[in-house]
Order: sequence, then C-alpha cells, then structure tokens
Amino acid sequence: MRRLLRRRSGATMAGQATAGEVMAGEVAAAAAVAMPMAEPDPVAAAFFDVDNTMMRGASIYHFARGLASRGLFTSKDLLRFAMGQVAFRIRGDENPAHIAEARETALAFVAGNTVEEIVRLGEEIYDEVMADRIWAGTRAIAQAHLDAGQRVWLVTATPVELARVIAQRLGLTGALGTVAETENGVYTGRLVGDLLHGPAKAEAVRALARREGLDLARCHAYSDSANDLPLLSVVGNATAVNPDGELRDFARENGWDVKDFRTGRKATMIGVPIAVGAGAVAGGIAAAIALRRRHYRADR
Repeated sequence: MRRLLRRRSGATMAGQATAGEVMAGEVAAAAAVAMPMAEPDPVAAAFFDVDNTMMRGASIYHFARGLASRGLFTSKDLLRFAMGQVAFRIRGDENPAHIAEARETALAFVAGNTVEEIVRLGEEIYDEVMADRIWAGTRAIAQAHLDAGQRVWLVTATPVELARVIAQRLGLTGALGTVAETENGVYTGRLVGDLLHGPAKAEAVRALARREGLDLARCHAYSDSANDLPLLSVVGNATAVNPDGELRDFARENGWDVKDFRTGRKATMIGVPIAVGAGAVAGGIAAAIALRRRHYRADR
C-alpha cells in the first residue's frame, strides 16, 4: 500500500496537468468573483473542497434531488443516478475513461436554459435540501479563517453557479468551479476547458493566487479525497477532512492534520450517496440528458 501511495503521490504532487486541466484552472480563476470583506491578512487564504468536505454527500446529487421534487426527474431516474454513484464509490477510483465521459456530458442538461434560471433553482434547492447537510465542524474552520481576516474559497468540480450559491449562503469569499460556456446568458451545453477536478483544482488555485497576490505557502486547503492531492499539495498547510482511506494514510505519513466530523459513522450514508469527484457529474448528467430527451419526445 505504501508503495502505491508513493507512486501516486509522486505523480500528483509533481503538479502535472494536461493542457485542458490548466485551461480549466485558468478559466475558473478568471470567473471567480470575491465577496467584499476586510482583509487584515490579504496574502493568506483557505480553500475548501465541497462534496463530503464542506457538505455531506454530493452537491450535484442534492441539486438533482431538488430538480426531481419539481418534476424534472422521475424517482426511477433519481434512483438510477444514486446507484451509479454508489457503484462508483465502491469501485474506489476514477480512470481516464470516466473523466472523459464526464467531460463530454457535463452540463449538457442545462443547454438552452438561462444562467438566471439555474441560479434561481440553485438558491431554492440549497435552502430546501443542502443547508442542513453542511458539516458544522468544517463550517467552523472556515469561519475561523474569515475571523482571522483570510479569504475563504470553495474549490469544486460542481458547476460554478451552484458553487457560488453555496459560498454566498455560507458567507464565504467566493467559489472556483467548473465553467460552462454561455452565449447571451444562455448555456450552450459545452464546457470552457475541462472539469475542475484533480490537477485542474491546483491550477485554479495557482491562477487565483497570482491574480489576488496570495502567498500559497501561507494558505490552507481542505479535502476528503485523495483525488485532491494536487490541491492539498499546492499550499503550505493541508488538512484531510472526513478522508477516504488513501488520503488518511497519506496525511498520516506526511504529518498533515486530519479532521473527521462523521462521529463514527461510515462515509456512505443510507439515502445520501457519496460522490467522488467527476464520477458524480458524469452519472448525474447522463441521467439528466436521458430525462431531457424523454420529455422532449413526450412533448412532440
């Protein structure tokens, strides 16, 4: 196991990123909008993953639940989505085929919808479904950074519009998320760059640091997944929050802090499938596309 971790950590900590991942990071940083705040410590910031780090479960799944309650998904489709996430979690890794599938299908279900409408739905669904799933312990850590005058950003593969809603509701500085292409305020169904996942998160943080004048050696990052080793490794202070087994082992070997707010419960909770990065996006969007096509055929 240690040999496997060393091989993986060597690749991820080297910060190797594809051209698409670099572009995704640059685009995410360019799209980031900071909330105004006093900045007595302007060169330090904290970066938080969302799914299973800041929030129990997958934000995109909770968003899908909210859409289902509005009749945009059927119960059968939502169950299929949930089972896909559980299977993905049991498999325990993300291979290039899954990432490619996610990239090809991500955000296609919003094609033709306005940004304004998706943001409105995101706000409603956050208040209805997500608000009570925020980990109090992680939220307290974020607040401590804010109280110290440091900026706090979410960094997630979740669509940036939904990520911004979560950040705004929590009173955080802003969010870095996957950016979808729009024309005149309407989604085209294509991405700008790649998903903000894996090395792309580290690229986004580097780009934001350049723009905002941050000293990454003084910054903090928090995540639950070994897929975020590039993000955790780009800052001077890394913390594993509710970590998966691989990240927990890596954190212990490297002297990183470990926080677990699950109070002894297993990471997989009944009724709340746990998504791992891009796999959640791929599964959710595939279900959404199928539904969109079904409704289209029914309306004709």
